Amino acid sequence: MTLPRWIRTATGVALLALAAPGGAQILPPLPPVGPVIDRATDSLPVASALRGAQALARVPIDRARDLVRQHPDRIALDPDGNAVRAHELIVMDADPALIGAAARQGFALIEQVRLDELGIGYARFRTPAGASLKRALKRMRGIAGDRDVSTDPLHFASGATGAATVPAITAPAPGGTGTGGAIGIIDGGVAPTTPGLTAQKGFAAGGIRAHDHAAAIASILSGGAGVRASAPGARLYVADVYGGDPAGGNASAIGLALAWLTRERVPVVVVSLVGPPNPLLGRIVAAARRTGTVVVAAVGNDGPAAPPAYPASYPQVIAVTGVDARGRALIEAGRATRLDYAAPGADLVASDARGQPRTVRGTSFAAPFVAARLSAHLGGGIDAALRDLDGEARDLGRRGRDPAFGRGLICGDCATRPR
Repeated sequence: MTLPRWIRTATGVALLALAAPGGAQILPPLPPVGPVIDRATDSLPVASALRGAQALARVPIDRARDLVRQHPDRIALDPDGNAVRAHELIVMDADPALIGAAARQGFALIEQVRLDELGIGYARFRTPAGASLKRALKRMRGIAGDRDVSTDPLHFASGATGAATVPAITAPAPGGTGTGGAIGIIDGGVAPTTPGLTAQKGFAAGGIRAHDHAAAIASILSGGAGVRASAPGARLYVADVYGGDPAGGNASAIGLALAWLTRERVPVVVVSLVGPPNPLLGRIVAAARRTGTVVVAAVGNDGPAAPPAYPASYPQVIAVTGVDARGRALIEAGRATRLDYAAPGADLVASDARGQPRTVRGTSFAAPFVAARLSAHLGGGIDAALRDLDGEARDLGRRGRDPAFGRGLICGDCATRPR
């Protein structure tokens, strides 16, 4: 099988990351990357490192193809190979003239959306019958002129829950928490009994459904099942962007969820999901930041050879990677165009959707630790809070900011470890 060029050209980046001091070569439990890296070790031959990076980079490609095979009526591949909502396009700032011109070319208006609080408007269209996405994109771009036209890409969780376990709390709770601040989670749903749950809203077909991934993130923030809260007293606002929809987790759902959280005046939002860049979501993230809502996002688990992950790579977002209990970078950690912080992302215990403690691993579970500390410092505004975070970050890797750990480790003593 010939690898896409972005995998081959990123191999050097992957090898540098794998060879960096403190880099852990540990098999992620999910998604599996085969037998290439099958045990913990402190070093790997270059050939093994290369095969491991390439195997990780193939994961999103295989995942997208599998989804299309399973749901061909709901999910398609865009010209770049990303999984997207089938037969749909998004056009920014669509006005009646554009909508009329699109209709004459065979496009059917699905909905027109105006997010007045963010100053953003867009329309969703169904593509003409029989037209490929590539052809439909070209045709719509000819109609739209300088307006952004895009598909609606799906986003995926950047961590996985593992075996049931017994938590062992071995460190004191972090200082400066317990302010009762509001923290948002854009993910799956959580159980109504989740500690600190203040509001929950669905943004996908099929209604709100409790999801292990979302439950684990919530428990890291507010505790439960023997898991120590990193943000004691936090008020959680949960947006379920998956529901029962196989095409859930799309950019438009995440954007609507973020718009809701800005209306609720939630200042910090955790997004432990990854996907490709999207004009609509990028504009909503930027507008939310201007209104006082900042996104803390995981860089994903597709490995250092993968393309930069979004929303972590939008410039207004706080990008977070994961480390293990020894402060070593996760081999499966993805990358962002700019990395801000590292936090615990392995050797962790969190609660599942049924309230049971489980081991978890992935950059998904690092992001809520950073969100918790950011929330604790928000009294003086976001810029002051980030300066405070920089002050408590523990430098890892080479001195100063670096591409493996950002500006340092946050909340290194906050994690609940398995017994």
